[in-house]
Amino acid sequence: MASEKKYRADNTYMLRTDTTDNPKLGAKLLSDGRESLFLDFNYGYSMQVSKTSGRLYAKKNRQRVYLKLYLHTSPKNSRERLQNRETLEIAKKLRFERAQQLLEFAEGYRLKKEKDVNFLDWMETYYQAYTKADRRHIKRARTCFIDFLSSSASFSIYAAKIRPSQMTRPMIAAFTDYLQQRFVGEGAHTLYSRFKKIVKAAVEAGVMKNNPCSGVVIKIDHGTLRKDVLSTEEILTMIATHYPGENPHIRRAFIFSCYCGLRWCDVRALTFANVDYSNRLLKFEQAKTKGHSSASGVVIPLNDGLLKLIGTPDTEKGKTTPIFPIPGHATCLKALRLWTAAAHIDKHITWHCARHSFAVNILNNGANIKTVASLLGHSGLKHTEKYTRAIDSLKQQAIDSLPPL
Repeated sequence: MASEKKYRADNTYMLRTDTTDNPKLGAKLLSDGRESLFLDFNYGYSMQVSKTSGRLYAKKNRQRVYLKLYLHTSPKNSRERLQNRETLEIAKKLRFERAQQLLEFAEGYRLKKEKDVNFLDWMETYYQAYTKADRRHIKRARTCFIDFLSSSASFSIYAAKIRPSQMTRPMIAAFTDYLQQRFVGEGAHTLYSRFKKIVKAAVEAGVMKNNPCSGVVIKIDHGTLRKDVLSTEEILTMIATHYPGENPHIRRAFIFSCYCGLRWCDVRALTFANVDYSNRLLKFEQAKTKGHSSASGVVIPLNDGLLKLIGTPDTEKGKTTPIFPIPGHATCLKALRLWTAAAHIDKHITWHCARHSFAVNILNNGANIKTVASLLGHSGLKHTEKYTRAIDSLKQQAIDSLPPL
């Protein structure tokens, strides 16, 4: 396909040369090596008077809309090639839908839409084209929806195939009940928010006429810490505990997260280039808020123990290599379950518990809330305040401050 690309002066090219297409599907080459897909709309001409010459001329009325869909310019493996194919399919469907909308507006008719779409397949297509940091949650939301359909006496007939028109508000309400029964902490809220994102995309693409999630919510108290946390004693117990077949990189990375408050996606992305050895600092941008928040950059002071845990690159070229070459999220969670079981810690510990444990423990040891917010990379205190509600020592001090009975 690369040989067919005819880049224009503005680094764009059209994916189809059919002059009858309206809108036309094109792509623009970005500085990071990706291509951003867009639609060019032609709304005809309007007669205008030139301000300089005073003459009448025909002005082309055009509009370019970027789809927020991206292609790998030079796919390096089969996975990237598959992503390109799936992304193009979504873009072509969007182009076709917008073309129908133009026809309906201009000519008063609409082409017959495909009514036999399997929404489960469409969800998979959406996931394959999705590139943001919460990609694994998108996949998990689809898996949970299929599990819900399979286990439900009322909706099991849709476990293999469900049309968008068959998805109703009562079905979605039952799905939220299923999520809240199955998951603890914020898991149900997290997965349902990703499910709603998929449904919203389907509505915008014209795959689904109405949004069945409208009015169906999972309420959550964001000021309450729902996940389990590890005390400093429990963290030391885990450090002293080994089990057969343990992965040393997972071990190092999780301990580092407990002492620095990093998310799994951030600790996995760290390279030696993020370490300022002379000033003993760790500098990185959070994947979750990069490009969306002015507080996405985080600077964490490092002590001797943390520097020893990080180590040093073998060569100058090694600065771009990962500090913690850990496997995928599911493998890391499985390792944590084995590790906590070997340490006889009866808590539901996920990787994000390391971040919560870090915040709670340094608050317990006297750190102020502003310091904690800065170390966690929070833009304000709103998301940090929930940790103060989990501090037993502060609650005890408050009670002890009252006059004795």
